[in-house]
Amino acid sequence: MDQVSLRPGAAAEKRSGPLVITGHPLQRAGAWAVSALADQESPDHVTVDDLNAVAKTIGADAARAALAEKTHARYDWWKVLFALYPNSKVTHPRRSHDETVLRDALSAMFAPDGAAGTALPCTFCGTPSKTVWAKSTLPMFDTNKVLNTLPPGVRGWPACRGCRVAMWALPYGSWVTAGSATVLSCEGWRAEKEFAVHNVRRARRIIHAGFSGLGPGARPELVTLRALRAVGSGRSATTLWSFKNDNQEPWLRVTRTRRAVPAFLAAVDGNAPLRRGWRLLEIALTQQDRKGQVSVSGPGEAARLLFEAEDGRGRSLLGQIHRLLWDTERWSSQDRAALTRLAFSYEREVYGVEPDLRGVATLIADWIEHGSGSARGRLAEYRNAGLNGYRLGSLLYQASFRLKLDGRPAAIGADAWRPFVERRPRAWEQRMLLAAEVLALLDQRGVEVGKRPEDDRERERIEHLVQQPVMSVDDDYYFGGA
Repeated sequence: MDQVSLRPGAAAEKRSGPLVITGHPLQRAGAWAVSALADQESPDHVTVDDLNAVAKTIGADAARAALAEKTHARYDWWKVLFALYPNSKVTHPRRSHDETVLRDALSAMFAPDGAAGTALPCTFCGTPSKTVWAKSTLPMFDTNKVLNTLPPGVRGWPACRGCRVAMWALPYGSWVTAGSATVLSCEGWRAEKEFAVHNVRRARRIIHAGFSGLGPGARPELVTLRALRAVGSGRSATTLWSFKNDNQEPWLRVTRTRRAVPAFLAAVDGNAPLRRGWRLLEIALTQQDRKGQVSVSGPGEAARLLFEAEDGRGRSLLGQIHRLLWDTERWSSQDRAALTRLAFSYEREVYGVEPDLRGVATLIADWIEHGSGSARGRLAEYRNAGLNGYRLGSLLYQASFRLKLDGRPAAIGADAWRPFVERRPRAWEQRMLLAAEVLALLDQRGVEVGKRPEDDRERERIEHLVQQPVMSVDDDYYFGGA
């Protein structure tokens, strides 16, 4: 398959099999899950026999989960289904406790349309369908009581057989927790496929061993980065749709990566200093509990920094590196150089920005190194002023006059200050990169910006961790092994 249509209904015109992949993110994720469950190359290759087998698997897994005791690991899959399909045949509080009855009910849901009834275009792919579904079987859709959002006289959303199976294969191909699911949309279909294939393997683990069988390190963003590596060094934007569909407080959260992120990941993979910087970032973000067990996965948290939330909330990669660089007593000069290079590479590859920092950074470094008082005191003063445009401008003004009064030439004039002190879009990023450049210059000059790490064992531990693979494709890595 060279290309997958992003326009809902477009594939129906050239339909060659029972499953059409569309632009709807939930149906699309489910279609990739069906092809992964059927061990097919793509949804276009799924046959009627494949669809029958996948529907049978979905029904069997759901029925067993619905009958499991709450203390049993298999009950965790029921929690997944409840978060997506509240009040369905297998999640309703008054559901049958007969496995045969539950399987028959699910089998009827996925059966081909009968002869009676009026066919309407499928909500997703446009294929004529006589079956209508609503909230209890379609995640993030209205109930059949909300008639004003539906065609006149229609008590649900028309859904063909292929799309019905796809919408229930959704939890297999999405990143699921006990209360939510996350699906991936990507310009590159290979990344969508990789994401689905990995999650199908994970879903099978949950079905048999529950969530307790997984480690603490997994995050959907980390699996997305793994999938993006299949895209190579090209340009491909991704979107993660995370949602909860229960009867209490349904919600949807959308995060995205920039189109150039695959190129940045390829640069990290192919450059030793960048790999070191990324591993240092992962190490810094890893948290352990009192027993020394990993409670927060650094690789997962680092991956999360590459995603921007639709509502503007969330941490940025550049902001996190900025905070790490100012922990001057933790890192060696080599570590700071690697983190600095990572920050500049991210800004260049992802945003296409290469600001001219050298002149202003040299002015600040000269003032820190040669001004009156201690260098550490002036460095602290710069740190307090560095992220505020007005305070940074005042510091640059004072530094220039101080250097001139001491008989030293100011490195650059006030015109070069403007990108850092004026209120411009993304000016905060320029100020963060400026701080990284200042610290790099001080390191090059041998100016002590912090106490040297005294714990040799800690340095050896960090050095050992730095040598571990970056963004490994090993499954253990994604389940907490790293």
